[in-house]
Amino acid sequence: MKISYYPGCTLKTKAKNLEEAAVASMAALGIEFEELSRWNCCGAVHSLADDDLIHHVAPVRDLVRAMEQGSDTVVTLCSMCYNTLARANMLMRQDETKRKTINDFMSEEKDYHGEVEVLHFLTFLRDQVGFDALRAKVKTPLNGLKVATYYGCTLVRPRDVSIEPTGDRQLMKSFLEALGATPVDFPDATLCCGSYQILSNPEAALDVVSGILGSAVSAGADALILSCPLCEYNLAKKQEHLLESNKIAKKIPVFYFTQLLAVALGLGGEACRFDLNEKSAVEFLKAKNVPVAASV
Repeated sequence: MKISYYPGCTLKTKAKNLEEAAVASMAALGIEFEELSRWNCCGAVHSLADDDLIHHVAPVRDLVRAMEQGSDTVVTLCSMCYNTLARANMLMRQDETKRKTINDFMSEEKDYHGEVEVLHFLTFLRDQVGFDALRAKVKTPLNGLKVATYYGCTLVRPRDVSIEPTGDRQLMKSFLEALGATPVDFPDATLCCGSYQILSNPEAALDVVSGILGSAVSAGADALILSCPLCEYNLAKKQEHLLESNKIAKKIPVFYFTQLLAVALGLGGEACRFDLNEKSAVEFLKAKNVPVAASV
């Protein structure tokens, strides 16, 4: 298997802590991958309009790049990038008429028929690395950390591209158990974070966010993991505002799943990039005596 890696726009800017922790962890796990050359934005969201084929050109072009590199698999970290690429790939495999239209439009590119498999990194860890093998690589078990597993919507919807059977919610649980943490499932684990409504209808989005955070805390979590920069913005960056407006009683630390992976693999603060997290996240790790927090 030759693996391409698709980073996406935000991971090179606001969410470097999602990417850099993952890249360092891949190296620690001995995973060889090649970042896509000339990648472009995935389009950010999958268009639901039946005749809006131009919206699928961006993700399909990224898949063409993976094919050009000779890869049969492309791995993503961001939930939304995964969803957009996987759904575009499904369209190219299943709809002959639309596939022809898109390929004809991209006349200077090689024709694409869905040759590449799109995987989220969590799926890759489960199926290609294996959680038993991952557990064996752990140098700093996350003992005593009760962590809520937040999927959001784009990892599990629609059913055809869900990273695990709908309703199972075992993947993040098994991932955290391999790291030595205590996973906490909670009722709002797959509720949308409000997404871009934070711009057009912020109070409605913040009401949803406060409900998700409250649900995680009520379930017994003292931290939360996720894999989407937009979810991180809503669920982490907005906590100060929620606290000031009495929509939450206390803050809950939020981490990208790759950051806790890097911590468990014994990687240093430079790889984990906690400087990009909210201050409460680092304070939480220090309170739990997680060694890497002392160097931040």
